[in-house]
Amino acid sequence: MTPIIQLVRRASALPVIVACIALFILMVMTFCDVILRSVFNAPIEAATELTRILMAVMVFSVLPIVSTTNGHIAVDLTDGFFSRFHLTRTRDVLIYVVSGIMLFWPVQRVWVLAERARDYGDVTEYLSIPTYMIGWFIALSVAITALVMIATGVLKAFAPNILSEPLQ
Repeated sequence: MTPIIQLVRRASALPVIVACIALFILMVMTFCDVILRSVFNAPIEAATELTRILMAVMVFSVLPIVSTTNGHIAVDLTDGFFSRFHLTRTRDVLIYVVSGIMLFWPVQRVWVLAERARDYGDVTEYLSIPTYMIGWFIALSVAITALVMIATGVLKAFAPNILSEPLQ
């Protein structure tokens, strides 16, 4: 296995760790919020905005990994057709590359919205967290997803054995 592929595979653990940390924080915050609300009638006021932010971090941090490992929900209505004519790899290459290219439009739109929020000085209600930072994170995550999907499609087309090699 080439050192670059090995490095990318090892680096792919970082977004999973970020998502796990966000999930753990969300779990602890929800637990504390329920206890404080039920026992002391004093809920965590910023829980709603923190939940939104942490959910965005969880979803968009693992998006590149889910997208490249076929983790999305898929409908296999045409699998028989593609298998019969030995076009499965061609279909997968096209789906990865076209999907990766199409993701650059949402990246551009989210970036524009984040910049607009930065120009307006938008912040969250309770903690005054600048909302453009979340927009930048989402745009960056989707951009990485687009690049990784295109790279996966190219590797699937020209070197499919590299993708199936186990991590050493």
